[in-house]
This record gives sequence, structure tokens and C-alpha cells, in this order.
Amino acid sequence: MALSLNLYCNEAPNEIVVSCEAYDDDDDDNESDHCSVDYDDNLLINLFETEVDQMLESKVVSSRFHHSIVTARKDAIQWMLKVHCFYRFRPETAYLSINYMDRFLSARPLLQGKGWPMQLLSVSCLSLAAKMEETTVPFLLDLQIMKPRFLFKPKTVQRMEVLVMQTLNWRLRIITPFDFLHCFIARISSCFNDSHQPNRLCHLFSLASDLIINTCIAAIDSLDYPPSAIAAAVVLWITNHSVDEQNLGHLHNGVNQGMVKKIYKVIEGKRSSLKLMPQSPTCVLEAALLCKEIAKYC
Repeated sequence: MALSLNLYCNEAPNEIVVSCEAYDDDDDDNESDHCSVDYDDNLLINLFETEVDQMLESKVVSSRFHHSIVTARKDAIQWMLKVHCFYRFRPETAYLSINYMDRFLSARPLLQGKGWPMQLLSVSCLSLAAKMEETTVPFLLDLQIMKPRFLFKPKTVQRMEVLVMQTLNWRLRIITPFDFLHCFIARISSCFNDSHQPNRLCHLFSLASDLIINTCIAAIDSLDYPPSAIAAAVVLWITNHSVDEQNLGHLHNGVNQGMVKKIYKVIEGKRSSLKLMPQSPTCVLEAALLCKEIAKYC
């Protein structure tokens, strides 16, 4: 029998970054280019202010991640990504599933040595992330593929989902590097005369999306750095620009230069191990739509 779970996350008004009406620019044909730039700046300011609230101190996170947790976390992420690739989920789904797991592990101890608690957590985090980002979500039993060590009943996973949401204070809709991505790509491309090449913009967005996920997996804990810094480092790296005040000024003066430099160095050191994620029809369509969004800011 098919089971379904309706998840309603009641966000506080002050946690809403921007209303849906702000995105509906197509309904206003009289809006000038100058207004689009103003909207862009206001949105970025709100994003920067909101990401501060969700950041955790690196020392708090690292104190929780002992060697056994790090190893188990790596295995869990590898399994989640296999399922992610099988169902061709969006890159945001992969990012959120890792973020949910890391935030949970930083807030609660997990039973060690048995294996099944981490597997149950990974199934729950992937399921929640898919429900937040995907239009079609597999049933919980269908999600447990790719030879997992343990198989859980849907009710067990649902109870774990509730525990995860409670631990995360029901804050599942968070600021991610993808929220900054299209603006940063547009701005750096506009400054270097690449804004009139739609195919290149789509290619940059695709590369950046893959690099964000792979960098978080291969090198860094996504909780250690602001999402804006991750997006900035990735955009500068894929466009072959160094991290300096001038290039960061092209993006936004709210970007933390020290954090961007750290992430940039991590990418340089791990570039040989970074692999592109397989493209899905959803990702291709989304990239094409975002190219129009990027072009609007150029």
C-alpha cells in the first residue's frame, strides 16, 4: 500500500527572504533594467543577512565529528549520491541532504558502532531534501536502493524524518550557494564581456552546480563556510579569476574574502578528484531557464 507523508513547515515571516511576487518579473513589462538591478541588490542583501542566522561555528561542528563519525558520514554521503544519480535529482537535493545530515550530527549524538543509525539518518535526510526540491519523489521503500546495509519500514523512516526536522528546528528551507549562483555568474560575466553568450552562461551554471556539490563532498563540510563564500569561490574558479578585492567587488561587497580564499584553495588542491555529476533532463531544463534569469541581470 502506498504511503505518503505531508510535510508542512511553518516559516516565521522574518525568515522569508523574498515573496513569490518578487520573482514574477514577467508580469511587469514596464520594469526597467535599472529596477532589475535594484531588485537584485535588495535580494542579495536579504540573502546575506539570512545566511548569518543559519551559520554554525566550525569548532562546534568539528568537536562532534570524531574519526568514526567522519568515516560513517563519508559512506552515508556516497550512498545518498548513488541514489541521487539513479533518480537524477537536482543538485540542490544533494546539497540539502548533506546539509541536513551535518546539522543533525552537529546537534545530536548518534549511536556508534552499529551502522544502522547513520543509514536511517541518510535515508531520512535524502527523503526530506527530495521533498523540498523535487516535483516527483519516490516512495520510501523505493528510495532505499543501491544495496543499503539496512532496509527500514516507511513508518520508521517517517519517525526519523520528524526527529530530524525537530532537531533542525523545522528549518528545512535554507540559504544555499545556489541562491547566489545566478547573480554571481551574471555579474562576473558582465564585467568581462561574457554576458552576451547564452551557451557559455548555461555551461558556467552547470559547471558551478557540479563543483558546489563535489567540493562539499570531497573537501569541506558545508557548515564551515557561508553559502555566499562557496558560490563566490566556485564562480571565480570556473571563470579562471583570482580571489582579490577587485574580483570580489564585481560579485558583492558582502562576500567574506578570507572564507572565499580558503574554499578556493581547497578546490585547487582537490580539483583532480572532483567529478562532474551526471546531467538529468531536469537539470538541463533548469539551466536553460536560469540562463534567461542570468541574462536579465547582465
